[in-house]
Amino acid sequence: MQRLLRWEWLLVALILGMSYLNTRLSPFFLDTNNLLRASSDFMEIGIMMLPMVLIIITGNIDLSVASTMALCASLMGRLHMAGWNIWLAAGLALVTGALAGLLNGVLVAKLRLPALVVTLGTFSFYRGLAYVLLGDQAARGYPEAFTYLGQGHLGTTRIPFALLLFAVLALAFGLLLHQTRFGRYLYAIGNNEAASRYAGVPVARVKITAFVLSGVLAALAGLVLAARFGSTRPDIGTGLELTVITVSVLGGVSIYGGAGTMSGAVLALVLIGVTRFGMGLVNVQGQVQGIVIGLLLMLSILLPYVGRRLAARGVWSRDLLVRSAVGLLVAVAFGWFFFWSRGMVLAR
Repeated sequence: MQRLLRWEWLLVALILGMSYLNTRLSPFFLDTNNLLRASSDFMEIGIMMLPMVLIIITGNIDLSVASTMALCASLMGRLHMAGWNIWLAAGLALVTGALAGLLNGVLVAKLRLPALVVTLGTFSFYRGLAYVLLGDQAARGYPEAFTYLGQGHLGTTRIPFALLLFAVLALAFGLLLHQTRFGRYLYAIGNNEAASRYAGVPVARVKITAFVLSGVLAALAGLVLAARFGSTRPDIGTGLELTVITVSVLGGVSIYGGAGTMSGAVLALVLIGVTRFGMGLVNVQGQVQGIVIGLLLMLSILLPYVGRRLAARGVWSRDLLVRSAVGLLVAVAFGWFFFWSRGMVLAR
C-alpha cells in the first residue's frame, strides 16, 4: 500500500486521466505516428531537465539553461557559416556549454553567491552573447548527417532518434542519482549543506559538477533543437527554462532541496507533453498553454508546502496521506483549468 501512494503513481494516474480527456476531445490523440511526432517537441526540454533535477536536489536552481542552449547553438551556427566542419563546431559548442556551467558553478559553490541571482545574471549574459554571434540572422544549411539528430528516425520505424537519445540519458542520470556516491552527496547537500561539509562531503566540487552537467546538456539540447529546425536563431529556446523547472518540481523534486526522483521528473515530462499535445489538437492557443504551465509550477510548489504545514500541525499524521491529498488537488485544479481553456476556444 505504501508503494502505491508514492508521488510517481499519482503522476501515472494524472497521465492516464489526461490521456482519457484528450481521447474524448480528439480522435487523433491516440494515433501512434502523432504521439511519436509530438514527442520530438519535448526532447530538448527533457534533456535539460535531467541535470536540473540534480541542481534542484542540492537546493539550487539554474535559470540560464535556455540561454546557454541559445549561446551554444548560435556559436555552432556561426562557425558552420564560417566554413567549419559541423561536428567540430558542435564539439566546440558542447565545450562552451561546459564552460558556461562551470562559471555558474564556481560563482555559486566557491563564492557562495545565491544561485537564483547568479543564473539570473547569466540568463541575460548568455542570451546577449547569442545575439552578438548571430545578430538578427539565422544560421542554416546544416548537412543531413547533423539534422538527423533532431529529424531522424530509427531504421524504418517512426521512433525519433531524439527520443532514443533522451531515454539513454535519462537512464544514465537515473543511475547517477540513485546508484552512486555522487547522488547520495546531492541529497545530503540538499538536506543540510553545513552538516555535509563537516561530514567530509566535497560540497563545492559536487555543486560545480552539477552545473557543468547542466551546461553540457543545455548545449546538447541546443544542437538537437537546431537539427530539428534545420536552422539556428539567437532567440532559440526562449522561455524553456520555465518549463524545465516546472517539469522537475512537478515530478516531486523539492524546490527546497534534498528530495526527488528521476523517474518522477520523467513522468512529469510525459504529463506535460500529453497535456500540451492534447491542447494543441483542440487548438488551444500557446498563451493559454503557457498559463497552464505557470499554474502547474505554482501548484507544484504551493500545495506540497501546505501539505507539510498541515502535517506539522497534526491534521494528517502520515506524509503519504498528505501526498495523496496534494495529488488529488493538483488533478482537480488541472482538469478544471483544462476544460475552462477548452471552453474559451469553443466560445470564439
